[in-house]
Amino acid sequence: MSKCFQCRQKKAKRACPALGRELCPLCCGLLRDKEIHCPSGCRYLAEHKPYQEKRILGKKDSAAPRSSLPQDDILKDNRLAWLALHIEAPLMETGRKNPSFTDSDAVLALEYVKGKLEKGQNIIFIPGQDHKPKNEVGEAVCASMESCRYERSVILSGGTDGYKNEEKIRCLERIMQTAKYLARDNFQGRAYIERLFEQFAQMEDASRQSKILTPG
Repeated sequence: MSKCFQCRQKKAKRACPALGRELCPLCCGLLRDKEIHCPSGCRYLAEHKPYQEKRILGKKDSAAPRSSLPQDDILKDNRLAWLALHIEAPLMETGRKNPSFTDSDAVLALEYVKGKLEKGQNIIFIPGQDHKPKNEVGEAVCASMESCRYERSVILSGGTDGYKNEEKIRCLERIMQTAKYLARDNFQGRAYIERLFEQFAQMEDASRQSKILTPG
């Protein structure tokens, strides 16, 4: 049996359709959907996906505050709160349009975005393959974060002050912790999504009241 194309040490037991080469199971796991845009028909991708999703949803953060929602610490910072709003808006809109969109889907979309930020865009694409995003909601969150701008005195969507990757990742982590906290391990429910509905409804009401009270 030949050696793995990637590490050149272990036995190559898996034929990789992206590279057209053979990999060992370890290298397959390290590269899969991280440095390689795997085709949906890959058997190893299909076998791995349920395990990976379960691992993401089951991951706990012992440092998360217990007396309040994990997200509350970033909401005390107006700059990060504005970014958090842009992260959650696509999730809220998706949940509103699609009743089957669950807390699990929201967490996986946020994890997808976090993974992109941590690993960058260096990924191998397969010539001739359809490069449709692996997580369309996650891509919507990415686009919303990318367009988010903040100014110290006035919030402007077209401002010049963007956000660092570290700030984006911190917000994503806190929002994921909040979603898991509210889901209470029932990730097929919509406890977090319902909270988003309430949160955005309150902001809309406050905005309408402000317009009414402001002299014309």
